[in-house]
Amino acid sequence: MTYEALTYEVADAVATITLNRPAAYNALDLTLARELFHAALEADEDRAVRCVVVTGAGKAFCAGGDVKAFHENAGRVGILVKQLTTYLHGTVSRLARSPKPVIMAVNGVAAGGGMSLALAGDLVVAAESAKFTMAYSKIAASPDGSSTYFLPRLIGLRRALELHYTNRTLAAREAMEWGLVNRVYPDAGFRDSTAAFARELAQGPTLAFGRAKLLFHQSTQESLETQMELEAQAIAQSGATEDFAHGVAAFAAKQAAKFAGR
Repeated sequence: MTYEALTYEVADAVATITLNRPAAYNALDLTLARELFHAALEADEDRAVRCVVVTGAGKAFCAGGDVKAFHENAGRVGILVKQLTTYLHGTVSRLARSPKPVIMAVNGVAAGGGMSLALAGDLVVAAESAKFTMAYSKIAASPDGSSTYFLPRLIGLRRALELHYTNRTLAAREAMEWGLVNRVYPDAGFRDSTAAFARELAQGPTLAFGRAKLLFHQSTQESLETQMELEAQAIAQSGATEDFAHGVAAFAAKQAAKFAGR
């Protein structure tokens, strides 16, 4: 597929999706939202892809919904918002359910729907200068993009409400202290550090990663006994994979395992 508002590249088994509206701080208009959804589908379906990275071009990760478009379409803003959230929510759902590790590489400001998108990653890395803010209440809007699902689970209800009520901005280091970010890299080496991390994950036991990801998501709604049964089934399925056989053999031989994602 040819993209207009983002770039899609695959190298070393890593698909990198770069939001590419830098003049608009990568704000989500219909074109970008639609293309982001299709890029997520493409990365999910490509068997050669074993890790997905989402990042932004220029100084921002994503400024959220395109407020200028909201103003220009005031008479039909409800329709526009539903169109945007259809694509954004589809993207979040696809990435959250993908069996592949998903890294959100927050290179700059992540605001509104951009912060929501960042929260939906399996792992989040941030540049030292990155900032996170909900921003929704600045325009009298309630949150979207999965933030009301992930935020309370990551930082608790009271902190989640504080971020929405006050539009408090979290610097990268503070966001890491709160549990929203896994790693903070210096600005100068951010893209190289992110790429190295992604390559590391892409060489891992992809199927085992996918099963663990699904189990962790299921755990929020299952009983202890049901969750343990799901664990038992998943690890038995893992035992039938090539990677498991290679991993066990390498462990017995005291060698480093080389996984193929099969």
